Amino acid sequence: MFYYWWDWTWIILVPAIVLSLIAQARVSAAYNRYSRVATQGGRTAADVVAEMFAREGIENVRIESTRGRMTDHYDPRALALRLSEGVYHSTSVAALGIAAHEAGHALQHRDGYAPLMLRSASVFAVNIGSNLSWPLVILGLIFSFEPLIMAGIALFSLVVLFSLITLPVEFNASRRALQALESGGYLAAGELVGARKVLSAAALTYVASALTAILQLVRLLVISGVGRNRD
Repeated sequence: MFYYWWDWTWIILVPAIVLSLIAQARVSAAYNRYSRVATQGGRTAADVVAEMFAREGIENVRIESTRGRMTDHYDPRALALRLSEGVYHSTSVAALGIAAHEAGHALQHRDGYAPLMLRSASVFAVNIGSNLSWPLVILGLIFSFEPLIMAGIALFSLVVLFSLITLPVEFNASRRALQALESGGYLAAGELVGARKVLSAAALTYVASALTAILQLVRLLVISGVGRNRD
């Protein structure tokens, strides 16, 4: 039953795949370019974020170095901002833009920014939905049991909702980052343009992720509809 219907539905994902490839290319190009451009101030990303936190009165967030490339993130549970080794010690325009973006998440957390709070609260449910949605749909189709299919679709809808909530969270963090870099005088005007390009390219990856989730949901609906029609 399944060996011939699953493949043609991948056509639905083509726009998302294309956008994802474009986004990844833009991120790589922007990062590679501006990671080689040192800032005039010559301060490391870690030092800049530490000063930003001091200016904002944030004293309880640790700034740590973590292994890997592009592994930078803010952990609200541990109250830790973790910067990849290539960013933590770097004085480049790209590094300061990325570090300030993650610092923007810490500012959101401090301010109780609603989309961030909602996203954090939904992580557990979204993980369940991501892991169980497809198996439930497939089992529902195998046994022609519509409640299982609908349960799988409902769980995957949580993944879509999560990806949509992520968009304002990431856009807002970038806006906060650029404002902080400008108001603090950490980047010159030309350097600020470079940081904006890096963050804009990164934002496109979240748009691509959201589009992928939406089209995956459409694909699930198409597959479940085809299964019911055949039965």
